[in-house]
Amino acid sequence: MAASKVLGIDIGGSGIKGALVDIEKGAFASHRLRIPTPTPSTVDNVAQVVAEIVAEFQDDNDAKVLGVTYPGVVQRGVTKSAANFDSSFVGAHAQDVFAQQCGIPVTLVNDADAAGLAEVRYGAAKDHAGLVIMTTLGTGIGTALIYDGVLIPNAELGHLEIDGVDYETKAASRWRDEEHLTWDEYIPRLQRYYETLERLLTPDLIVVGGGISKLADQFLPHLKLSTPIVPAKLRNKAGIIGAAVYAVPAN
Repeated sequence: MAASKVLGIDIGGSGIKGALVDIEKGAFASHRLRIPTPTPSTVDNVAQVVAEIVAEFQDDNDAKVLGVTYPGVVQRGVTKSAANFDSSFVGAHAQDVFAQQCGIPVTLVNDADAAGLAEVRYGAAKDHAGLVIMTTLGTGIGTALIYDGVLIPNAELGHLEIDGVDYETKAASRWRDEEHLTWDEYIPRLQRYYETLERLLTPDLIVVGGGISKLADQFLPHLKLSTPIVPAKLRNKAGIIGAAVYAVPAN
């Protein structure tokens, strides 16, 4: 019998969150446990917090595996970047460290990739064929590419160079707050970013996540694109749900 409840953990800069996920429904099957991200945020310190969350849910984790997101590049279990974490993550075999600490198999995945998988499987892009681009607008811009349900990992498209600059430094939602931009001032930045994505990749659908997606009606109707662009549905649950899905091999 296939496992229905799988543990997903979402590592963030301020908190590490976990919950059991019903991977048939794409919904939480338990409460969500949040523990503050340790300081310093070394690989070993983060692994200890991950293990605390595993211990909370271990008896009900049907699959006896763990999916974990990380906010950086992950290649075959090795973390390649550490923008908001301790430098010990750069080049670390973090997946193996987590697995050893937790005592169960671990699958590590980029956080935007996990969110994209969740939205394609259960959310705003469910049953949508072709190329789906998931973007998360927050402190930076996270992106995921999913083609006919297959993830193309580590698409760091938030860092596209547009007009001579890394456009994450213009279009991430943090700049709307820090520069006190009105919607009329911020929307042209989003237009420039998304029209560039569209021109380069010709996607079939763009999904916009991040906290700002709650205000989607303030900006999405004003973007002039050929590609349908919609707000994410799963919001802050997407990382945990996607991590759990990624940890269980497709049948």
